[in-house]
Amino acid sequence: MSALRTLVLVLGDQLDAQASAFDGFDPAQDAVWMAEVAEESTHIVSGQPRIALFLSAMRHFAETLKQLSRPVHYTRLDDPDNRGSLATQLAHDLARLQPRELVLTAPGDWRVLRALQATAREAGLPLEIRDDRHFYTTVRDFAAHAKGRKSLRMEYFYREQRRRHGVLMDGGEPAGGRWNYDSENRQSFGPDGPGFLPPPPRFAPDAITQEVLTLVRTRFADHPGTLTAFAWPVTREQALQALQAFISERLPHFGPWQDAIWPGEPWLYHAQLGAALNLKLLNPREVVAAAEAAWHAGQVPLASAEGFIRQVLGWREYVRGIYWTQMPDYLERNALDAHQPLPAWYWDGRTDLACLRDAISQTLQHGYAHHIQRLMVTGLYALLLGVEPREVHAWYLGVYVDAVEWVELPNTLGMSQHADGGLMASKPYIASGKYIERMSPLCRGCRYDPAQRTGERACPITTLYWDFLLRHEARLAANPRTALQVKNLARLDEAERQAVQQRAAAIRRGEIGSLP
Repeated sequence: MSALRTLVLVLGDQLDAQASAFDGFDPAQDAVWMAEVAEESTHIVSGQPRIALFLSAMRHFAETLKQLSRPVHYTRLDDPDNRGSLATQLAHDLARLQPRELVLTAPGDWRVLRALQATAREAGLPLEIRDDRHFYTTVRDFAAHAKGRKSLRMEYFYREQRRRHGVLMDGGEPAGGRWNYDSENRQSFGPDGPGFLPPPPRFAPDAITQEVLTLVRTRFADHPGTLTAFAWPVTREQALQALQAFISERLPHFGPWQDAIWPGEPWLYHAQLGAALNLKLLNPREVVAAAEAAWHAGQVPLASAEGFIRQVLGWREYVRGIYWTQMPDYLERNALDAHQPLPAWYWDGRTDLACLRDAISQTLQHGYAHHIQRLMVTGLYALLLGVEPREVHAWYLGVYVDAVEWVELPNTLGMSQHADGGLMASKPYIASGKYIERMSPLCRGCRYDPAQRTGERACPITTLYWDFLLRHEARLAANPRTALQVKNLARLDEAERQAVQQRAAAIRRGEIGSLP
């Protein structure tokens, strides 16, 4: 009989020594399995910052496990016997290690779960899947919430979670008497901009990270993005430092400015904690508790604390529930029948639209953009253009350091592209270029005019907005939340409708918007 009782499988987004897979772990008869494989960076084209973050964090975590005297079988990307995928690497290692059973914390990717389950079956080994404790709710909890409801809305789910976990509550009522402060949290910066901003917490690459950066530059030289500014937290200790810095330096001003955009300022008052949360270097409970404690201590306004907690306790839990209750069919949804290819300049930032150039350039440099840049700049343009949802999904999953499919796919396909027909959001999030002009100064330096929908200087976003209304008029007129926007079409006579559609067609052909 094999001397190895349990092989604990640890994936690149499960970097927590207290994860459920380690319950009952005995170093004398159990071991850990981890593998860096090319497929996880190539099944969709991953940007260099994302690849580097995962590999560095994994290698640091393996060192942590060794310090805890937990035996680790670790395959590096550049090992000569690397088999290229999680499934083939695991099959190869199972033949060598001969464990009696496998244990895995529930993955965040349907594809990975099915591949590992198939590998275990082929090896004739039991695979125990344990709940991921890095969430307030289980998928079973969400399924129970969703059962029997004609429609799902995050707001109702969020209120349930506030009550259930006693977060920002005053007895049975919400603290301050209101469930949310969205109306106060949508301000734009004045003409002078955000003023002084505290420098973001950045972590100089140590020897392990430097080795990874060299490997990524060599192995994935043709992948998008750069590593010159790489300074993300890659250990739990660094992630805790980043959390504390956000709570003390940025959270007090996060609320009112969370939707604002300012050129050349990628961080503003945002947390930049999504990657650490999704790699499981931070637990959402400690993140929420820190924000709530800062409010109780009078250090943070309630509107800022609530706006941030809503993203963690509300959206983060909600999108996970959507993902696991709707997959695998969710990936195929395309309610708006969108089939346009993603513009090539999404991969290099070579566009003459100032707002998109700014958002995409910082994305390629840092692997990061805040939620309004994702939803109402890059996502908005793809939605209005009519891009194939799976192409948009692959781009978001590849370029952002915090992207794991369970959180990225519903946010992209559902919230941003409305490809699920309204399951995630009750309306498509559409706007003309005037929205971006209101939330940022980027339009001032752009060659296009957001107030114009036709003509040489017409903003492509504005043109595509009106074209979107024309193409989907019946659907949008039937939705109470977009019916008023459709009524504005009455302002367009037939000649202007044709002019909008002709210019939109030119944009789709790539004749407008790209740089030579």
